[in-house]
Amino acid sequence: MPRKARLDAPGTLHHVMIRGIEKRNIVDDQKDRKDFVTRLGYLAEDTNTAIFAWALLNNHAHILLRSSDVGISLFMRRMLTGYAVNYNLRHKRHGHLFQNRYKSIVCEKDSYFMELVRYIHLNPLRANLVRSIKELDTYPWCGHSVLIGKRKNDWQDRDYVLKWFGDKEGKARKVYRDYVKKGSGDGRRPELVGGGLVRSLGGWAQVKSMRRAEKSELHDERILGSGDFVEQIINEASQKVKYQFPKNEHLQAVEDFIKEMCQKEKININELRSGSRRKQISKFRSQLAVSLVEKYGISLAETARWLGVSTSAISKIVNR
Repeated sequence: MPRKARLDAPGTLHHVMIRGIEKRNIVDDQKDRKDFVTRLGYLAEDTNTAIFAWALLNNHAHILLRSSDVGISLFMRRMLTGYAVNYNLRHKRHGHLFQNRYKSIVCEKDSYFMELVRYIHLNPLRANLVRSIKELDTYPWCGHSVLIGKRKNDWQDRDYVLKWFGDKEGKARKVYRDYVKKGSGDGRRPELVGGGLVRSLGGWAQVKSMRRAEKSELHDERILGSGDFVEQIINEASQKVKYQFPKNEHLQAVEDFIKEMCQKEKININELRSGSRRKQISKFRSQLAVSLVEKYGISLAETARWLGVSTSAISKIVNR
C-alpha cells in the first residue's frame, strides 16, 4: 500500500517520532546527544520552527513542534541528514541510521497540546533513563527541565507552553510539574501515537462506545483530533492550499540556488554537472555539496545527481 502524503501548512502542530533503523541506537554517547540537540536548536532558530516539547532516548526521539514557512519535511530532512552524516563519520559506519521515514502526526492543539507535552517529557521515565520525577527535573536530554527552570534553551518555546498552565510563571511551573507528576503512572498512551480511529477518538473505550451506538467518525492515521478537525485538515490538503510547499517547489529552490552560485562564481553549470575534476570546479562542487546537504536537507544520492558525481564522492566531501 503506498504511503500517504504528509499533511502540513505553516502553523501546524506536529508530534514527530524518529526511530533508529531496526530499533538500533541513534545516540551512543554524550557527544552524539549534544550533536543531536544542538542541531535541533540551530534549525529551530534558523527556520523559525517552534519547539514545545522534546525527548531524546537511546533508539528514538519525540518532538512536538509547530511548522514554519519552510514546512516540516525540509526541517526534518536537514535535521536527520546532517546528524546521520556526522554520526556515521564519528562511529566509522555506513548506511542508514534512521528508519526510512520519520512519523509525524498533525495534532488538534486545543484538545491535545497539554497531554502531548506531558507524554513526550515523561518518555525518559518510561524508558528507565531516570528513576523519578525529581531526576527528570534535571535530565538534560529532555525539554522538561527547561520548562521548570532547571536548565535553559533559548530555542525552546518555554513561555508559550507555560501559558497553558498559568498566567504567572512561578505558578505555571508548579501547575505544570504537578500535571506531569500526576501522569507519571499512566504508562504508554497508544491513542497519542497509534493510528486511525483509536487516535481520533482518544482511545478504545470511545471506539467501542461508538460501535455499540452504531455511530461513525471520520478518522485518519496521520491526524490526532476530533472528526471535525480531521475533516478540516483533509479538506485543506485536498485543496492543496497555497501555504504548503510541495516537493517541486523545493527542487526549484535548489536549482535556483545552484544557478545563482554558478553565476556568482562564474562557473559553467554544464561543466559542473559533467563530473569535471578541474581544481576550481572540484572546490566549488564541494562547497555546493555541503550547502545542499546541510542547508537544503538534500540526500547524498540526490546531491550527487544534482552535481554530476557519485554518491560516495558526495559522502567523502561532506565527511571532510
